[in-house]
Amino acid sequence: MRKTLVLALGLAVGAAALSGCGTTPEPDHRTASATRIDTAELHRRPPVTELLFTSNARSHEAQRQFAVACMAKRGFRYAPVPGAEATEGDDQLPQPFGLESATRPAESAPPAPDTPPKPGSPESTEAYSKALFGDETKRVTAKGTTMSVSRPGNGCLAEAEKRVLGDGRMRWLQVRIMLFEAQEHARGDVEKDPAFKAVTARWRTCMDRAGFPGPGPAQLLASLHTLEARASSTALAADLRCKDETGYLDTAYTRLAAVQQAWLDRNPAVAKDWTALVARQDRAAREVLAAKAAAPSPRSE
Repeated sequence: MRKTLVLALGLAVGAAALSGCGTTPEPDHRTASATRIDTAELHRRPPVTELLFTSNARSHEAQRQFAVACMAKRGFRYAPVPGAEATEGDDQLPQPFGLESATRPAESAPPAPDTPPKPGSPESTEAYSKALFGDETKRVTAKGTTMSVSRPGNGCLAEAEKRVLGDGRMRWLQVRIMLFEAQEHARGDVEKDPAFKAVTARWRTCMDRAGFPGPGPAQLLASLHTLEARASSTALAADLRCKDETGYLDTAYTRLAAVQQAWLDRNPAVAKDWTALVARQDRAAREVLAAKAAAPSPRSE
């Protein structure tokens, strides 16, 4: 059975050009105690990432409830777990510069896998799938420069999205793709920034002294699985210590924010449209949830 497609936001960060970014003076290089900054504060700095990770929990819940009611009208029981589609939480923000705390991402509990419908149950039928996902031939697709996202064109999931997004549904998908691609490209572009290159060089010198030479923190994170447990833990500790001593994360996120802001400055309609669509989505979601709350509860026989 087809699954609802959700636009992946991944662990990469990035997008666009470095216009004017190389001229900003490099931040002062101080001691670890002076430069240690709250991770949440660092994550709030990149403006494209901030737009992408604006919470949509209310919209997700409104769509969930609308789809449940829609399927019930068609004679089916649809019971998605509340919050299952809300994947834009702060705890899932990208870590474009490797580890930021002693807890490695791989140690987080994986999401529970989908439970396949029982053979012979209503949920296993083609009629149920069509009611929820609509006709395969009527799917709609939003395209960006390097990726595209396909969504149901009809069926209860499509109707739920249309209820909160209206005729802005396709624009919502298009703008989201643009922001995601911008985020992706910016992570590569920041590698060219003089201040970022300088702080990375300091980090490398520190890691060389610790016995872990390498090109950068992201590459180190990717290679940790090749080390035995004790060596991996030692490398992790050295990485975090060197980031503190060099002010790496402070500089890296500051420069990434500058790159992302340069892209937004060149594409002002993107943020404007996104902000308007978020506000519209929130208003519609409030209406859906208010109507549901005001509806009388079904009487038990």
